[in-house]
Amino acid sequence: MTIPDAFCEQAAHCARLQAAFTQRLCEILATGLSTAHPVERSILQWTGNPAPLAGNLPLRVAGALHAIVRAGKAPALAALYPPAPLPAPDVLLTAARQALANSPEIVAAYLASPPQTNEVGRSAPLLAGWLVVAERTGLPLALWEIGASAGLNLVADQYRYRFGPVDWGRADAAPLLQPEWSGNPPPTHAPLVIRSRQSCDLQPVSIHDAAQRERLMSYIWPDQPDRLARLSAALATAAGVEFAVERAHAADWLERSLPVAPLTGTTRVLYHSVFWNYLDTAEQSRLERHIAAVGAAARADAPFAWLRLELVHKTVELKLTLWPAATESTLATCHPHGATVQWHGENQ
Repeated sequence: MTIPDAFCEQAAHCARLQAAFTQRLCEILATGLSTAHPVERSILQWTGNPAPLAGNLPLRVAGALHAIVRAGKAPALAALYPPAPLPAPDVLLTAARQALANSPEIVAAYLASPPQTNEVGRSAPLLAGWLVVAERTGLPLALWEIGASAGLNLVADQYRYRFGPVDWGRADAAPLLQPEWSGNPPPTHAPLVIRSRQSCDLQPVSIHDAAQRERLMSYIWPDQPDRLARLSAALATAAGVEFAVERAHAADWLERSLPVAPLTGTTRVLYHSVFWNYLDTAEQSRLERHIAAVGAAARADAPFAWLRLELVHKTVELKLTLWPAATESTLATCHPHGATVQWHGENQ
């Protein structure tokens, strides 16, 4: 995929998610940059796969611009950002190019690493999946998350939820996640006990570092203020929970941290969200082999669950495989950010 094509494809994704400002930003960057300018040249000559489901160059650049705006370094561009009216393409391009030129160090830093949003909205379907596992096994859960970013979805049980007509969680917990829910609610009556939390990411984000928190915020699209508010609340909540995100490749870490031998009296749960497609096939194969080995060793008193919220043929699906029976269920189909959930779990 060419770099202009990658920006156009990302613009199409933004259109489907009703993010008009970020859509326009990607559209004007697809055709408006020039190799005559050093910072723009670094974008147009970026090495790697620029596609949204690979290196995602468009969101690296969009994140850099949002960071520049949030840092107060581009007043002219900031004046065009939401909640301002959608700007004319030529006006936005002029301001964006000036911002890029004036902050080459920020642009270089964002080009050097992939986007990380740690979308907290995905905690709603994930928490629903944990409830299903808890109901089906009747045991406490030990969690392993790969591609955890800052670990905000590792503490999904600390937030508050509204699954259609049913609430779950402490009344004073934040954020309140209330996706547009279709179908029956998940088994909110299930006793959910989290015994342990472990996670890894190739580039983990420390929620205790202000600069890293700000980096997470910059990757949230500026035309989605509800996502920005949700992330801010989740960061505050997660800061009060003890956990760590280890820096590691997913397959290396899982082989080392998740033993094949079963753990009596506990359901071990491996999960991930909008992560799998960013892995190469070799690492996917290693993970699948280890998952299969752990599953094969599971027992009724030591189950193993693989929960994944991933893109499947342009649809995000929540799937669960539960051993020792190796039963597979499609629990839900979801909006990529968890805004809508069509629940199928009760039919599985």
